[in-house]
Amino acid sequence: MIKKVLIFLVSLSIFASEVKVGDEVSIEGVRTNYLTGYGIVVGLNQTGDGTTTKFTLLSIANMLKKLGIYIDPKDVKTKNAAAVMVTANLPPMAKSGMRFDVTVSSLGDAKDIGNGVLIRTPLYGPDKKIYAFAQGTVSTGGGFSESNKGGKVQKNFATTGVVVNGGIVERDLPFDFNDMNFLTLMLKHPNFSKAKKIADAINKAFKQNLASPIDLSTIRVKYPKNIKKVDFVSKILNLKIESNSEPTIVIYERTGTVIMSGDIKIDTPVYVSHGNIYVSIQKEPSVSQPPALSGGKTVKTQKVTTNVVEENGRIFGIKSPSLKDLVKALNDLGVSPRDLIAIIQAIKSAGKIHAKIIVM
Repeated sequence: MIKKVLIFLVSLSIFASEVKVGDEVSIEGVRTNYLTGYGIVVGLNQTGDGTTTKFTLLSIANMLKKLGIYIDPKDVKTKNAAAVMVTANLPPMAKSGMRFDVTVSSLGDAKDIGNGVLIRTPLYGPDKKIYAFAQGTVSTGGGFSESNKGGKVQKNFATTGVVVNGGIVERDLPFDFNDMNFLTLMLKHPNFSKAKKIADAINKAFKQNLASPIDLSTIRVKYPKNIKKVDFVSKILNLKIESNSEPTIVIYERTGTVIMSGDIKIDTPVYVSHGNIYVSIQKEPSVSQPPALSGGKTVKTQKVTTNVVEENGRIFGIKSPSLKDLVKALNDLGVSPRDLIAIIQAIKSAGKIHAKIIVM
């Protein structure tokens, strides 16, 4: 019987690499805005909400009332309509007349809202003001989707769809970039060292003391007088800094997947006993002797050995204190994902792994 172990390893060595400032920061005020609305999709082929979904019946009656047609909600029997929530991401600094995509999701017990028509729906911002309207034909993709290399075939999700370019901005967002006295940069991954690097790069590029880090996530930048704001921001975002990615271990406990980023080392000596598995990592002093008459010097070094032992007597030896080598040996041994994750977490708890662990 072959023992299957679902372990996937991705190891990226840590090297200083150049990245654009624009990839590391976002600008305060320049952000996506969420809009939400409630609407009705009509024109469905008997796949809409049933008579038990009361809010759909009330919505249809109210919609008809605005058109001058008065009807008791109890008399509404159509299954060709469905109540939906309409959501959208409004681009930064959106202006009146701009178009964007909207997502339409069924609220009731509709079976399929594909190819239905979304009636004009107001979209509200967090301040409860209308910023856009949405209307148009709902597309759910259609057809069938395949997953797991042919192991499963299912019809596409038919109760959520998209109206392409169905939204139109009616009100400008209450934000004027040119009114800003300072440019505030916010780090996507807060870090004191990175904040200082970005500020130093800006000051060096413009040969002025313009940028100063406020904290680990915020950098405040003064606008120079001899350059347009848009040009200034564009140059800042295209500046490059050296960046060292932090060693990270991501563990997906449900699937037994372990992803490692960076050359993660283990401090030695380490001894771990888990179930019928025994792991030892230790250092032995050794001497590197140069050849005769070579002019070299005798150097004292350390030999690192990792042993993984299972009760059946299989032993794997590793000559480096690298976590990826330890995990590979455990994987070759047929260790279950749960055991592997437990061993890594135990070594981390002992303070022997210097990397960030994320469990998902």
